[in-house]
Amino acid sequence: MIRAYRFLLRPTARQALALGEMLRDHCSLYNGALRERRDACRHTSETSVKYGDQSAQLKEIRAFDPERQGRRSFSSQQAALRRLDKAFAAFFRRVKAGQTPGNPRFKGAGHFDTVTFPKDGDGCRWDSTPHGPQTRVRLQGVGHIRVHQHRPVQGRVRTISIKREGNRWYIVLACDGVPAEALPPTGTVVGIDMGVTHFLTTSDGEHVANPRLLETAAGELAETQQHLAAFPRRTRRRTKKHRAAARTVAQIHAKIRRQRAGFHHKTARALITDHDVIAHERLNTAGMTRTPKAKPDPEQPGGFLSNGAAAKAGLNRSILDAGWAPFLGILANKAESAGRLVVPVDARNTSRTCPPDLGGCGHVDGKSRVTRARFQCTACGFAANADHVGAVNVLNRAGLALCAAA
Repeated sequence: MIRAYRFLLRPTARQALALGEMLRDHCSLYNGALRERRDACRHTSETSVKYGDQSAQLKEIRAFDPERQGRRSFSSQQAALRRLDKAFAAFFRRVKAGQTPGNPRFKGAGHFDTVTFPKDGDGCRWDSTPHGPQTRVRLQGVGHIRVHQHRPVQGRVRTISIKREGNRWYIVLACDGVPAEALPPTGTVVGIDMGVTHFLTTSDGEHVANPRLLETAAGELAETQQHLAAFPRRTRRRTKKHRAAARTVAQIHAKIRRQRAGFHHKTARALITDHDVIAHERLNTAGMTRTPKAKPDPEQPGGFLSNGAAAKAGLNRSILDAGWAPFLGILANKAESAGRLVVPVDARNTSRTCPPDLGGCGHVDGKSRVTRARFQCTACGFAANADHVGAVNVLNRAGLALCAAA
């Protein structure tokens, strides 16, 4: 089994400067390779410069600039070029599919935050000392950096990534051969319904509260963003105060992201511990949070009808604040490690169907969903919590899917 471990780095002030220089050097290489590909695109329908051509030039680049490129790991520079190659491959794939292509863009010094070392021991060596406070990682051109290793690393380290988030540095270890840690069976199954009033509701009728982390920090975040926007455009990114204000905004967002991830991990662990099978809706979060299309007004040329974009924006913000997609990804990963089964089912009409398992009639009608929290069947009059109804129907569909598969 493949697993990623993420640990906080504890660099000294000098090492932190060296890490920043390492990112800037790789960013410069990435932008130079992008410029070469863009120039080639102007003369041909598709780029005539491939990853192999640019990788072959690395030896000359390192010899030409020994102070910056020559002291970096050859393999990490190749990884930066592969990253660009993947961006162009995705670009041409979207062009052929008729989608919005999204041209690969140049990276600013503050937006190139990750350097990858494809092999442990080549430019970056993980110290395999047993779990403890003296763990170190050695980076070429930086030295030995202390690592806050809060749990043991299992399996074999394959790739190592150094990542910057605000003013913090992290190391991400991708390991294979990690043994599964199967939990004892409980003999219980559960269906869950995701929501914004409650983060999730189980088929047993239990509600997990939505922490609303972004809403809680909205006041502080708005104040800092207003302070950041108050700087004149001509002085932005040039003054010490502007950079400090930008760091404050980034720190608040990072704190919200860490709190949300912690909540997701705890909630997923509780579900995995208590149940053998967890069923959930197969949600298209990107489609659910898409901005409504503009509706032209036929009676007024150049005008548009109301499309509820303002109200939809509030719902979109609540859905993204809850983080359904990251949570379901974490749930699937933990289930695989623990030997549990996660069953995604079709989400259509789960909250509009009168649940036979609760004594309902099975009638499907959108009008039965009276409010966000209340369900009342228009055929038989059965009434219950709408989220509970959805969770029960999810569990019922999972049972049917498992029986069909068997």
